[in-house]
Amino acid sequence: MKQRVSLLLREKFDRDVVLEKPKDRSFGHFSTPIAFSLAKELRKSPMAIAEEIASSFDNHEIFSSVESLKGYLNFRLSEDFLDEYASWALQNESEFGKQEKKSKILLEFVSANPTGPLHIGHARGAVYGDTLYRLAKHLGYDITAEYYVNDAGNQIDLLGLSIQLYGRENILGEDVEYPESYYRGEYLEALSNDAVAKFGKEILSDESRQKELALWAKDGVMKIVVDTLAATNIHFDTFVNESSLYEDWQRVMKKMGDGVYKKDDKLWIASQVKGDDNDRVVVREDGRETYLAGDIVYHNQKFERAYDHYINIWGADHHGYIPRVNAAVEYLGYDSKKLETLLSQMVSLLKDGEPYKMSKRAGNVILMSDIVEEIGSDALRFIFASKKSDTALEFDLSEFKKQDSSNPIFYIQYAHARIQTILSKSNFSKEEIMSSSLKGLDESADALLFDALLLPEVIEDAFNSRQVQKLPEYLKSLAASLHKFYYDVRIIGTDDEAKLLKLLEVVALSLRVGLSLLGIEAKDRMTKED
Repeated sequence: MKQRVSLLLREKFDRDVVLEKPKDRSFGHFSTPIAFSLAKELRKSPMAIAEEIASSFDNHEIFSSVESLKGYLNFRLSEDFLDEYASWALQNESEFGKQEKKSKILLEFVSANPTGPLHIGHARGAVYGDTLYRLAKHLGYDITAEYYVNDAGNQIDLLGLSIQLYGRENILGEDVEYPESYYRGEYLEALSNDAVAKFGKEILSDESRQKELALWAKDGVMKIVVDTLAATNIHFDTFVNESSLYEDWQRVMKKMGDGVYKKDDKLWIASQVKGDDNDRVVVREDGRETYLAGDIVYHNQKFERAYDHYINIWGADHHGYIPRVNAAVEYLGYDSKKLETLLSQMVSLLKDGEPYKMSKRAGNVILMSDIVEEIGSDALRFIFASKKSDTALEFDLSEFKKQDSSNPIFYIQYAHARIQTILSKSNFSKEEIMSSSLKGLDESADALLFDALLLPEVIEDAFNSRQVQKLPEYLKSLAASLHKFYYDVRIIGTDDEAKLLKLLEVVALSLRVGLSLLGIEAKDRMTKED
């Protein structure tokens, strides 16, 4: 709806026009302050301009009225337009809210080290990234979801050591001394047993085979990671292994030209002049590349794949990493403005108001799989999509296990199920409901219809602003409007029954499509009685 009005006004005024929703719904569906921006150009008062513009829309098919108020223009959409749009949406559910954007986007997210299961911090970036991906797909973008597998460096070596230590203690029965840094968790038991089955017990004691063990084990860890993500309805199109990149380092280093220099037997990137706090080492004295070198090769590879835009979703602790990667992108000859890095903040978890206790089997982290098992994928996805990703998040598990209106995901699911229950009580056929007219709705029904048809605008705004929390906020608000309407308005057995049921079908459509974009399936039945 907003797009249709915006396009009409853009054609009329030959410029983009700001459209707002009036705080007082009685003023209309949309409002614009265009007369104020035209005042200087036309040398007239905004009120006079608004009056002239309003009169030029007399008898327009889209609007039932266009009125000026203190220089603002208020537009009320016509019943014909709303009825036609609602009917089209119901007949074309798979197309509702879709667009045909032409850009190609590469979206990288999660990219956790393949050294252990995903923890609750990873879950936030995973849900944020997947929701952004779903929104982009719905808007027609050619978007690829990519996982960067950090399978090189000290963290991989440490995986081999950790498996050996666990196996020596728990399989060989030895007394072992653990270093300060090592991996913990139940997953090491399965890896140790599988390693013995494949390589024999001797691999647990042979320090020279730690690397071999680690490279074998990381594939097992990645299977755990992929399975955990799949259980949360998150999937990736492509995976890129860090270990495969370094053979291209020499070519990429030459491509960077003066962006790298040698000092103190190290190779540095001149990132400070590009906005970084300091220049950074990319090759150590002993010739080993740093993690940054791998990231430079990876981003060069990304840009050589020729996408129109690149999005990284990183943990908040990587904030300082952004300028050095942007510097590398520029030295490689690319436009760093095409690279967008979004940050995902930490999560604090409570249970019945108390800090959530980490399970012994998980080591020193709260596993994503444990939380999914406790509250379900739907609740976890909704929680992490419902607040700006770059702000800290604290939530109580017990709140999302409740089967009442205090649980927002239950509240929204129940709105959809409530509509299905009402429809099942009607004697009207599906065809009779769909063919009924939505004209002549009273003020509350008109407001509900308008809110339900706003979903396409919410989808586009949530993606463009990268604030996916706008979608769950909208769904929660729409559910509240539906529940209020249900209690205020009698539907079954009235003269307007078919019309009102069609209105509820539109609301159900928006709830269903909106939930699907959050990776959540709408429910037709709930445990709570209607």
